[in-house]
Amino acid sequence: MLDALQAGLKAWLWPGLSAILAVVVTYAVYRAALAVFRRFSESRAVLRLFVDAAAGALGAVFPLLALTGTLASAPPDLPLLAGIQQTTTLLLVLAITWASVRLTSAIGEVIVALNPVLEHEWKRARKVETQTRFLVRALRILIVIIGFGAALMTFDSVQHMGASLLASAGVGGLILGFAARPVLSNLLAGMQIALTQPFRIDDVLNVQGEWCWVEEVTATYVVVRVWDLRRLVIPLQWFIDNPFQNWSRNNSELLGTVFIWVDYTMPIEPLREEFNRLLAQSNLWDGNVATVQVTDASDQAMQVRFLMSAPDSSRNWDLRCAIREGLVTFIQENYPAQLPRVRARLVDNQEAS
Repeated sequence: MLDALQAGLKAWLWPGLSAILAVVVTYAVYRAALAVFRRFSESRAVLRLFVDAAAGALGAVFPLLALTGTLASAPPDLPLLAGIQQTTTLLLVLAITWASVRLTSAIGEVIVALNPVLEHEWKRARKVETQTRFLVRALRILIVIIGFGAALMTFDSVQHMGASLLASAGVGGLILGFAARPVLSNLLAGMQIALTQPFRIDDVLNVQGEWCWVEEVTATYVVVRVWDLRRLVIPLQWFIDNPFQNWSRNNSELLGTVFIWVDYTMPIEPLREEFNRLLAQSNLWDGNVATVQVTDASDQAMQVRFLMSAPDSSRNWDLRCAIREGLVTFIQENYPAQLPRVRARLVDNQEAS
């Protein structure tokens, strides 16, 4: 037993030293080349972004490649050589998968960096960012699946099971497809949303009566920030199956309304003048729309609608509140008798009888 161990160590002496030397030299050369590249390249250059994203993973790929090549040239009768080669191959596959995932993430960062949010181009930049997020996440999932399959194929037992796996692929595919239906439906919905663009990052939505902004888009769900800082996590498939409002689809301008009920004796022209005065004094109004109309009338009062425009949803809300407060104050101070009131006719029961 001891003689066999000594013989094995002796046989591995030079191949082992050669393998260790190849790994150390390769890693040292890689780190030196990386330092030189970073020294003479700009921090936001496209190639620099890719290298920085995958630097750690590539630091494992190159030494493993050197180790694989060294072991391939070793004598075939070395003890435990097959197991060490299989382990090295498995680690190399995992390292390449890791590097591929990091490089894919860098693709998204590069595309977003090349399309900054500039004035009058925010719509295009947000569209590119949303599509990139969807596509990069889908590509990363595909790379992980392929890498996991390649890692399994390094084992002989898995390779021998290939024929039986192919024979049962039909039934297994049905079972797997049924079990993974929610995940797959969300992935497909994500691809559809990325291509059709019903919403983008930072778009203002009205989802189930909630006023919110698109904050994060993943491969399976969307995180929206509600106006009171709550977060709603909504599956992507929901946006395909249900209607929702997008308040910034093409532009952010919105029309806002204020409804006030007044008595029939209330003159409309003073209200119109006060409405225009309040709008002119407000920095929330964009100067486009200002309309006053009587839109409804009941047996007791009439409804006056004040229509105004604002640059975006937040300022639209603040403008509506300010105009409503100003008009109510104006009526209270100048026309208190014209506030809605109930009219009744008194009838003497004795005279009626």
